[in-house]
Amino acid sequence: MNPKITEIKEHILPLRQLLLEHPVYQQLRHLDDLNILMEQHVFAVWDFMALLKSLQFGLTSTNAPWMPIGNPKTRRLINEIVLEEESDMDIEGNPSSHYEMYLQSMQQSGANTQQVERFIARLLSGYSHKELLKFNVEQLKDYTLEFVNTTFEIIHRGKLHEIAAAFTFGREDLIPDMFRSIVSDLDKNFPGKLDTFRYYLDRHIELDEEVHTPLALQMIEELCGEDEQKWLEAKQVARECLKARIKLWDGIEHSIKERKIEEAIL
Repeated sequence: MNPKITEIKEHILPLRQLLLEHPVYQQLRHLDDLNILMEQHVFAVWDFMALLKSLQFGLTSTNAPWMPIGNPKTRRLINEIVLEEESDMDIEGNPSSHYEMYLQSMQQSGANTQQVERFIARLLSGYSHKELLKFNVEQLKDYTLEFVNTTFEIIHRGKLHEIAAAFTFGREDLIPDMFRSIVSDLDKNFPGKLDTFRYYLDRHIELDEEVHTPLALQMIEELCGEDEQKWLEAKQVARECLKARIKLWDGIEHSIKERKIEEAIL
């Protein structure tokens, strides 16, 4: 492994461990608890696609006429990831993005999809994401809004190596181990009720661990090259993304505890 990659991994290891051992996983004892997580986490599933598409726009030719932009190896890396994230096969064997799979999972578990679907509907009708986030039109939880804003701040800076670092160290290289914490108790706590979500999680673990993470790490190496400043910025972004995820998990844990207190009072 590239020593610079190893250096970044060692730098963010304490934050990674905090995430993998986060107490929010122990709170997921009822469907209502899981639904609180899903109703907020779905925005992280959505903004992940913004990171991915930003990389595709920056590293491949997406306009007509086509031109051979960038390194062919990097183009192949990002296009392979886009293929599976944007048009994978769902549990029934139908083409589906992972965002759409997540919505199916929410619907099966009884989670409320209205907030995120209204958000996407506004985007489709012509509203900009900047307006929706700035004025918090859909009244996202503060911690969810902060997480999404962190993602778009990185994207708007327009540095491909930073976007790739957020994509790689904040998502692809983290998600398999993070999702294992959820999968481990899923069947025991909700037997037979979350087949779609289990499929989504297992599919993410399989793709991210075996395919996407190795490809994403190669992309980081290609984009940073021998530029020490780029490697430093990649390390800083990796840390920033993990800290944002911890705040998101903290917020979700607090919301779950609030629900339990309200239920106990009633």
